Amino acid sequence: MKQVESKSTTKKFIPSETVVMRLREMIRDGELGSGDRLPPERDLARQMGVSRPTLRAGIRSLAAVGLLESRRGAGTFVARPDESPTLDASQLKMLASLHNFSADEMFEARIALEMAIAGCAAERASGEQIALLAEEIAGMFASLDRPARFLEHDLKFHRTIALASGNQILTALMNMVAQVWLETRSKTVGRARDLKESALMHQKIYRAIRQKDAAAAREAMREHLLATQAAQSQEI
Repeated sequence: MKQVESKSTTKKFIPSETVVMRLREMIRDGELGSGDRLPPERDLARQMGVSRPTLRAGIRSLAAVGLLESRRGAGTFVARPDESPTLDASQLKMLASLHNFSADEMFEARIALEMAIAGCAAERASGEQIALLAEEIAGMFASLDRPARFLEHDLKFHRTIALASGNQILTALMNMVAQVWLETRSKTVGRARDLKESALMHQKIYRAIRQKDAAAAREAMREHLLATQAAQSQEI
């Protein structure tokens, strides 16, 4: 009896790096523009000839460096130029675990980065960015009795300053450190007792940036972060 030779159904493995490269090319060549939503996962995986897990891994890599933005319930979008570049904070968390980085070391890093960023923002912030800072200040004062909401305005305020600095490297580094800090802060902010004082300190930073006083902006940022460090140590 003649045996029928079976055909292999194993698909060729395609690494996620290929997805990353292809998506970067699509963004560079204008196939995907700023703010565009990526096609549905099933369609995009079929178009690229990859599995859906491979596609997801590639998308996560690009989201980690700020080229893509995943929005729950809405899909994945190409980041807009005015959105903050972000590095993958998981690597910093792994280093912190391996080398036992202390909370004080993390704050020192954040202070060094954000002082530099505040000084640059005072020199370079646009009128629109200054208006956005004012909106976040108003949001802080309006949410003094809602710590989680206050924290959202706090984070947006710092990210807006980072964008206003005009330095993408400092911004990406700050966002990475801030993301690690946020994971801890979000667990303790409900016990905060200094939200009004914090809002006033943010207001001081805002006024220095609005007045284009780089030295005052750096000093106001230093004072704010030192106060935050002291307050957070009491919340844990």
